[in-house]
Amino acid sequence: MGDLTRRAWLGGLSAAGFLAATEGGRPAMGPNDRFDLVVKGGEVVDPSQSLRAKRDIGIRFGIIEAVEAEIPAARAQRVLDASGKLVLPGLIDLHAHTYPYGSAIGIPADETVPFAGVTTVVSAGDAGANNLAALRRHIAAQTRTRMFAFVHIANNGLSGFPVAELYNIDHAQVEACARAVAENPDFVLGVKVRLSENVVFKHGAEPLRRAIQACELSGRPAKVMAHIGGVETPDLMSRILDLLRPGDILTHCYSGAPNIAGQFTNIVQDGKLLPAALEAKRRGVIFDIGHGGGSFDFTVAEAAIAQGAPPDTISSDLHVVSGNTPGLPFLPWVMSKFLPLGFSLEQVVAMATSAPARVIDRGATLGTLQVGAPGDVSVMELVEGPVSFVDTRSNTRSGTAFLKPVQTVNTGVVFGRPFQAPFAVR
Repeated sequence: MGDLTRRAWLGGLSAAGFLAATEGGRPAMGPNDRFDLVVKGGEVVDPSQSLRAKRDIGIRFGIIEAVEAEIPAARAQRVLDASGKLVLPGLIDLHAHTYPYGSAIGIPADETVPFAGVTTVVSAGDAGANNLAALRRHIAAQTRTRMFAFVHIANNGLSGFPVAELYNIDHAQVEACARAVAENPDFVLGVKVRLSENVVFKHGAEPLRRAIQACELSGRPAKVMAHIGGVETPDLMSRILDLLRPGDILTHCYSGAPNIAGQFTNIVQDGKLLPAALEAKRRGVIFDIGHGGGSFDFTVAEAAIAQGAPPDTISSDLHVVSGNTPGLPFLPWVMSKFLPLGFSLEQVVAMATSAPARVIDRGATLGTLQVGAPGDVSVMELVEGPVSFVDTRSNTRSGTAFLKPVQTVNTGVVFGRPFQAPFAVR
């Protein structure tokens, strides 16, 4: 296996990375060789290549080998008929909770595939330094969906019930967190911190400062994912925004959740985008949706977008609680909510494929259908007709279409049963 280490292999190295790491590289196809799978007849929408056209996708050994106008069916061991459907790069969910049995809200990533079309998922702070090894060894290693993680600044991870993880600030141990980031470079992307008043109580911005310190102490270019929504005061919201560095992630960016006293203290206040939010956007802070069961407000989104702070990435914040809420935060449904907000299909797809791939520093291999990338494909149907969307504050917006998952391919293998959407279309 050449220079490929056991740690890299067990840590979930992609098929593309494995083949590149072997001495022979990816073997060339001969004239009589057949693709393992051809996704045939669909309309490819791949923002990473500025491509929207009818194309066939040929996959061999888990890698995309060809993107062509026509690949004869005779050249395929198996054909996935995508006629009349959209063929997207495998979706990347930048914010989900995928640590079943290890946190109160974790959901098995593989079980959500028929409903989401996600091929790469990021565990958003489910585990802290004390229980990260269990997430990696017992969950990620046995999950077909590719998984990365943000380690929580709280050493016990996300533990919201009955007392949140950062009511006691002593749980935020910088050195232990930094060590977890440093020792897991192929799995851990950075540090997660929740900053709502009902999580950090009266500790203000101190948990965020410790998360940033842990990233810097790790010696890696690690990012902070900062959860907002109902922070203690409007002033604290501005201080949080001022602390975030270029490349850090503001998740639940359009939350309308109130603080403990019922005050609205998020990035839009009295209809106005905070100056600190606009400055954060301008210096390269990533604005991530993180819809969830209580963290997406159409009125906040509309005001922020109109005033210069559009989203960079669309994520679900899917977990066992949020998945049963009226907002239905399965990633394609969340993506669909941005079509009536004025975003094109290509822009919406980019925010769930190529954009999060760049955020997690995998832009060359994930979130793309380019030749040589892992064979991750999300086949969707764009269902046209009147449809109603609801946010997490009971606001509704009307749309004219939504994305419905049809089939998912993970590193060249058809994965998950076909899905019949429960969403009502008027």
